[in-house]
Amino acid sequence: MTSRSTEDSGVLVIGGGAAGLSLAHRLTENGTATAVTLVEPPDGPLRPAERTWCYWGAGADGLEEAVSASWSVLRLHGADGGSVTVDPAPFTYRMVRSADFERMVHGRLARTEGARLVRGTAQAVRTVPAGAEVRCALPGGRSQTLYARKVFDSRPLPGLPPARTRLLQHFRGWFVRTDTDRFDPAVADLMDFRVPQPAHGLAFGYVLPLAPDRALVEYTEFSRDVLTTGAYESALGHYCRDVLGLGRLTVERTEQGVIPMTDARFPRRAGHAVYRIGTAGGATRPSTGYTFAAVQRHSRAIAAALRDGRDRFPAPHGLRAQVMDAILLRALDTGRIDGPRFFTDLFRRVPAERLLRFLDGTTSLREEWGIGLRTPVGPMLRTAAEVPFLPRRSRPADRTGGSPR
Repeated sequence: MTSRSTEDSGVLVIGGGAAGLSLAHRLTENGTATAVTLVEPPDGPLRPAERTWCYWGAGADGLEEAVSASWSVLRLHGADGGSVTVDPAPFTYRMVRSADFERMVHGRLARTEGARLVRGTAQAVRTVPAGAEVRCALPGGRSQTLYARKVFDSRPLPGLPPARTRLLQHFRGWFVRTDTDRFDPAVADLMDFRVPQPAHGLAFGYVLPLAPDRALVEYTEFSRDVLTTGAYESALGHYCRDVLGLGRLTVERTEQGVIPMTDARFPRRAGHAVYRIGTAGGATRPSTGYTFAAVQRHSRAIAAALRDGRDRFPAPHGLRAQVMDAILLRALDTGRIDGPRFFTDLFRRVPAERLLRFLDGTTSLREEWGIGLRTPVGPMLRTAAEVPFLPRRSRPADRTGGSPR
């Protein structure tokens, strides 16, 4: 059974992940004077499991209702056992659970005139003279065709574009409860390199305390290939038992994900009225995997442009950031720099607030020059000279997704 929608949306957003929800939120938050439709999968196998998204924030940012935890002290543990504790003020590190974010955005859509939520699976997007049409499969075997003047598509690409360097940030996390108080709820461990390092790339633990006896504990690798579930579980068991010394614990929930770290040029458009957002549109910072903060900036910029009647939208990351990421990725991939030492030294030598802005891609040229002088200059310069001459190659890639940081 097919039903054709007679309602014309000014803006249609595909996908109920971080990018789709964020754009729908910013569009309604800014009072954009066009109808907004959010299309996301109904409950069932196509709907992703609950996940967490983390980012740096300063002051009010419109996400307060969805933030479930935050930390004002950050810590890194070097491979040598030494630690670095920093105060990132005015930033705090904030956690958003997908269920809370979804509930907030759905509520705003329900309260906003001209906005609506369609529970369906977008199957095809086709450009038409007045914009684009999206064919959706609805529950019960029905289908519906929706029309919009502009479509923003956050669905993962079937494969990654050609790239000179291609790594993956892949991880598995346990939400644990311990028998005794083991965590300091004020301190988040961003990178703990006291874990065995792979032959290629780097690995670290990641601890976000939620209470003295509860935390999200993750094992993360930057490498070329993902691990088996058994290998992740073994690494997490070793980290919790032998590094953190947590003793008896209960794993209440798990999460797992893969984030592309690549200097590929992601297409920002798929037609004159169809735009890609999120990881599919290049929002992931290639050298770190951080995505959520860039998604917020990009969503606000798109909402402001639409409100002002502009058809041009900025890229999620500027050219300088893309060049620096290509160099760092290549240096990590070739082993010219020691990953654990590189990131630990940055936190030891660069003021935390400046470094966090650098990781998110919001520093000035002068600040980036100063940070660059605190890296292994020789290996980075050799890599910078090499990168422009490397060919971009295609390779079939897994559909990636997970918990953007």
